[in-house]
Amino acid sequence: MKTKPELVFILTIDTEEEWDWDGPFPEKDFSVKNLVKIPAFQDFCNDKGIRPCYFVDYAAAKGAAENKVFAQAIKDNTCELGAHLHPWANPPFFEKPNEANSHVVNLPIEHVEAKLDELVSVFVNEFDYQPTSFRTGRWGISADIMQLLWSRGFTVDSSVYPYYSNEFFTCQGSPIGAYWPDAQNVLSAGEQRNIMEIQASVGFNRSAFSLCDKVHELAASAPLKYLRSVSFLWHTHLLRKIYMSPEVMEAKDMVSLAHKTYKNGASYINLFFHSSNLIKNGTGFFNVEDPFNEICSRVSAVIDALSEDYQLNFMTLKEAQVYFAQNPKMLQRS
Repeated sequence: MKTKPELVFILTIDTEEEWDWDGPFPEKDFSVKNLVKIPAFQDFCNDKGIRPCYFVDYAAAKGAAENKVFAQAIKDNTCELGAHLHPWANPPFFEKPNEANSHVVNLPIEHVEAKLDELVSVFVNEFDYQPTSFRTGRWGISADIMQLLWSRGFTVDSSVYPYYSNEFFTCQGSPIGAYWPDAQNVLSAGEQRNIMEIQASVGFNRSAFSLCDKVHELAASAPLKYLRSVSFLWHTHLLRKIYMSPEVMEAKDMVSLAHKTYKNGASYINLFFHSSNLIKNGTGFFNVEDPFNEICSRVSAVIDALSEDYQLNFMTLKEAQVYFAQNPKMLQRS
């Protein structure tokens, strides 16, 4: 019998307050009702063998500590807690939140430092837990932030959102898969070995990701966007941009992405979603009748399908970083 190739399976959950994503950023009285779903979701993960990493922001950390949301999972060592920085919810506060400063990558580094230290103090004081994994709020990372992270003992980051850019920052051009970021250019591999980037899994239904990205960007730009070119490419299956996220994609598309990323040399998938989408109307974005069961169903279907072709190795983000560091050939297979 032919041996199945190994695929590392990582599940990361941005664990945070809920609010209407089309509305203003919340500034006080942060609602974290979605945390009530975390123990049940952890039970689902335990049944599937998944070892999730919860990227917990300040508001959720305070709520989780008060309600002992992670107490059993931490005791059983069945999950990892990573730090997630939402500027509008994380003291100290410097200015009124807006679109630009909602992205951590746009903040003055001294603001990031102050907020990060305050966030880590919650983990240490409330959970007796030192986080070593990090994801910025609203994606994006810079050399200054990366250096700040490793000065605070973080060893793995997951802030790069492949094939994405906006008016404030870009993640375009990052390697496929996990890599050691260059100290000056975090979207390129370098020589430092203090912190590893294990980016979210994003790609296309075709293997030539760089070419696909160029075509997709062209279709999304004027004048082709007015012809709904991206929609045409999606519905005809000619080109699909796929996110490894059950709040965005059906299982079949995520499975397709897993095959393509593996073919391109990545030895893992990093599946991601927001805890706020575990409850109905948690964000105004994931509009299904039973979001908790829908997310669980899609994750389960991905695992079942991939298990037919791969030997799945379930790891937390930190465990994956250690594994890749000890097995450098797995970082980018030829």
